[in-house]
Amino acid sequence: MTSSHINYQEHNLDHSLLLALYKNMLKPRLIEEKMLVLLRQGKISKWFSGIGQEAISVGVTMALKPNEYILPMHRNLGVFTTRNIPLRRLFAQWQGKLSGFTKGRDRSFHFGTQEYKIIGMISHLGPQLGVADGIALASKLKDKKEVTVVFTGEGGTSEGDFHEALNVASVWQLPVLFCVENNGYGLSTPTNEQYNCVNIADRGQGYGIESHIIDGNNIVKVYTKVNEIAESVRNNPRPILIEFKTFRVRGHEEASGTKYVPNKLLESWSKKDPIHNFESFLKENNILDEEENKRLKDEILNEINEHLDISFNEDKIISSVDNEINDVFQIVKNESIKASGNSKEIRFIDAISDGLKQSMQRYEDLVIMGQDIAEYGGAFKITQGFIEAFGKDRIRNTPICESAIIETAYGLSIAGIKSIVEMQFADFVSSGFNPVVNLLAKSYYRWNQNVDVVIRMPCGGDVGAGPFHSQTNEAWFTKTPGLKVVYPAFPFDAKGLLASAINDPNPVLFYEHKGLYRSLRQEVPVDYYTLPLGEAALIKTGTEITIVSYGAAVHWALETLNNNPNISADVIDLRTLQPLDLETIFNSVKKTGKVIILQEDSLFGGIASDISAEIMEHCFESLDAPVKRVASMDTPISFIKDLEDQYLPKNRFEEALITLLNY
Repeated sequence: MTSSHINYQEHNLDHSLLLALYKNMLKPRLIEEKMLVLLRQGKISKWFSGIGQEAISVGVTMALKPNEYILPMHRNLGVFTTRNIPLRRLFAQWQGKLSGFTKGRDRSFHFGTQEYKIIGMISHLGPQLGVADGIALASKLKDKKEVTVVFTGEGGTSEGDFHEALNVASVWQLPVLFCVENNGYGLSTPTNEQYNCVNIADRGQGYGIESHIIDGNNIVKVYTKVNEIAESVRNNPRPILIEFKTFRVRGHEEASGTKYVPNKLLESWSKKDPIHNFESFLKENNILDEEENKRLKDEILNEINEHLDISFNEDKIISSVDNEINDVFQIVKNESIKASGNSKEIRFIDAISDGLKQSMQRYEDLVIMGQDIAEYGGAFKITQGFIEAFGKDRIRNTPICESAIIETAYGLSIAGIKSIVEMQFADFVSSGFNPVVNLLAKSYYRWNQNVDVVIRMPCGGDVGAGPFHSQTNEAWFTKTPGLKVVYPAFPFDAKGLLASAINDPNPVLFYEHKGLYRSLRQEVPVDYYTLPLGEAALIKTGTEITIVSYGAAVHWALETLNNNPNISADVIDLRTLQPLDLETIFNSVKKTGKVIILQEDSLFGGIASDISAEIMEHCFESLDAPVKRVASMDTPISFIKDLEDQYLPKNRFEEALITLLNY
C-alpha cells in the first residue's frame, strides 16, 4: 500500500522508466522554483507557472518519438526539458539573449525550433491547433506514420479555432492528438463560465472523433495511455481529443495571484501534487531511496545554476536597423526563368489557371486548399480539371473555415510543403485575419521559420457584387511587416508573378481582380516563366505627369489617356505593393514633376497615402504641384450599379488628372 493520494499501481513499467518519468518531472519543477526566486529578485520579467501540471507535459512528450512534432503552451516547460533542450538556451530565451531562439524578439515559450521539433504558441492560443493540422496533413501525405501533438487549455477551447481545427482534422482524418489541459481557470474565469458541458472530452462526439479523459496528475496514467493512443494513431491516422484533468495551483502568471480560488479547492489539489505523490510511491516501493533522490536533485540544481551563470554572463544583444529589417523576410534570390517559346492570347483567368497548373507540375507535393476548388473547380472555375490532373490529396476542398485553413497552410510549411490557399473572395480573409498577421507575417522574424504560403485573393468591384464580395482590401496587409502583397493588372504579369509568389519562401497575398478575369485578354507565353516581385512596370512613357496605379485601376488610367491623347504621361503599374518599387516611382516623378496616384481602395489609409508621403519626403524639390490621390469613397462599396459607379474613382479620375496638369 502507499500513502500517495494518486493510484500508480496499475502499470507494467520497469523501474528505469519510472525513474525517468520522475526525473523528467523533477527537472521542470526545480527550474520553476528557481525562476520564482529570480522573479522576486527582478532578474526575469514574467513567469507563467506550470507547477502541478508537470505530469502532462512530461508524460505526453515521453510517449512521442523524437521526430514527432509537439506544439506546447506556456505552462509546458516539461516538453522543452524532456526534449533535452540545453537549459542555457532556454534561460537565454527568457532573458532575450542571442543564444535563445528569437534573438530577443519574443519571450518565454513563443518560439519554435525545428531541431527539437517543437512549435511554440502565440498569445492568441487557438491558432496553433490549426497549425498542428497542417503538420499532421504533411505527415499523412508523406505516409510518415507519425502523430502530431498540440496543447491548449480549457479556456482556449472557447475559441473558434478549436472548433475549426477539430472539424478539419476529423473531416481529413489527420493524426493529431488534441491535448486539453483542463486546469480549472482561464486566468480568473472558472470552467463553469467557460463552457456548459460536463467534460470537454464530450465534445469529441460532436466532431465524430474519439476522446479520452485522463488524470493529468498521474504520470503513469498519462504516459501509458498517451503511448497507447499514439501507437494506434500512427497505424490508423485519425484525430483524438484528450482532456487532462488537472489544476493550476499558482496564478495565471505570478502577478495575478490566486485570491479568486477557494482555499478548500487549493488544498484538495495540493494533495494531488504529481511530483510529491510519485516520489512517495517510488520510495514506498523501494524504487527510489532518499540518497538517490538527493543526488538527482543536486544534479539538476547544479545544472540549473551552471546554465544560469552561462546565460546571465552572455552579452546583451546588440542589433542594428539593417539586421532587424533584413530578418522580416527570408532573403532568397529566386531563380529567374525568362519567357520563351510560343505565346497565345488568353484571358486573365486562364493565365492564373495556367500558372497554378505549371507550379503544381514543378512542385510534386504542392497543395491547393479552398472551398469548392476540387470537383466544382472553384467559384470562378480556375481549378476546373485539377482533380483529374493532380488528385484529391493535393486539390483539397475545405470546410468553411478560413482561419484553420490558413493555419493548416502554415503547418504544411513547417513540415516542408508549399501550399496555396484560395479565398473564395478576398473579403472572406477577415475570418482568417489573425493567422495571416500574427502567424504568417511574424514567423520568420520571430524564429527564422519560412512560410511557403500563397493566399489567392479574388477581389474588386465594378461587378455589382456588393459590400461582402467586392472589397479590395490590400491595405489591411501592406502595413503588416512580413507579408508580401502582389496585385497584377495584366494576364502576362499574373502568370509570371504567381509563379514567383509560389517560389518565394515568404507569405504572399496574391490579389486577382474579378472584373479582369474574363474581360481582359493578352498574349501570354505557353511555357513556365517567372517575373520578379518588387519591380513595377513602366507601361507608358511621357513628360508631363506620372500616373501610379495597380490592378483594374491601371486600365481606367489607360482608358482616360486614350480619351485624351494630348496628355503625355508616365504610367507606372506597381504590380507588387509589398515590396514596393519606390525607385521607379521616384525616377519618374523627378522627370515629370507632377504625380497622381489612382487606387480602387477607399482613400483614407490606402497605399496611395503612403506612396504620396514617400514622394513628399524624397522628391519634394522635384514637384511642381501637390501629390494628388484619387480613390474610392470612404464608404463600404454598394451593390446597385449607380451607387457602385459613384463609389468607384474611375469616373472622377479624368477631372482630377486635368486639374493637376493645369495646376
